[in-house]
Amino acid sequence: MKKLLIVGLGPGNPQGMTLAARSALEEAQLICGYGVYVEQAAAVCPDTPVFTTPMTQEIERCRKALEEAAAGVTVAMVCSGDAGVYGMAAPVLELAQEYPPVEIEVVGGVTAAACGAAVLGAPLGHDFAVISLSDLLTSWQTIERRLAAVAQADFCIALYNPASRKRTDHLRRACEILLRQKDPNTVCGWVRNIGRPGQEQKILTLAQLQEESLDMFCTVFIGNRDTKIVRERMVTPRGYREK
Repeated sequence: MKKLLIVGLGPGNPQGMTLAARSALEEAQLICGYGVYVEQAAAVCPDTPVFTTPMTQEIERCRKALEEAAAGVTVAMVCSGDAGVYGMAAPVLELAQEYPPVEIEVVGGVTAAACGAAVLGAPLGHDFAVISLSDLLTSWQTIERRLAAVAQADFCIALYNPASRKRTDHLRRACEILLRQKDPNTVCGWVRNIGRPGQEQKILTLAQLQEESLDMFCTVFIGNRDTKIVRERMVTPRGYREK
């Protein structure tokens, strides 16, 4: 059987992994992925052989998975969250046309926007947008345009990759763009290490968010004009009570 399973592992702890993801890992004869995520998968299937590559070598990782699957090995390509949200599903599917027919299945997972929102309460209770602040693969000019557009439309926003050692000012710059359209008192929040040991969270205003020192392990939530704090939770009403 020529089969490649692209598996989102969820937020980081075994309880956050879907049953479908666990089943896919148990089916696999080889697990491919970035080292941290392979370790997470290996906790479920410790005897399954693995193949890892470091950051920035995603294409090499995808090619290896496709080559092994084409040779008849059932492969699981793993990543965090959901494989289709800033994950490995897109590059694998793009490359698959270069290889002999391989059955490819994308196995859904729980992305950081969903599980981080649950930690804070209900910040994404109405229409929302998800934007990554990483300009490694997307130009900062494009990111700026997208931030301005969703701010003008008053979407709730989930920000991935808000900062790193090389991108120390991206969150501040993003907040500056949002503040052109949004009230400085807009309710915001962030969660660090979602579902992992050392999980932290904080609710604050957009003006305060601009001064926060965050990292790649954080997901940021920015409310719309109706978002409020209810019993220390971040809540964006959809309008049920006004209906």
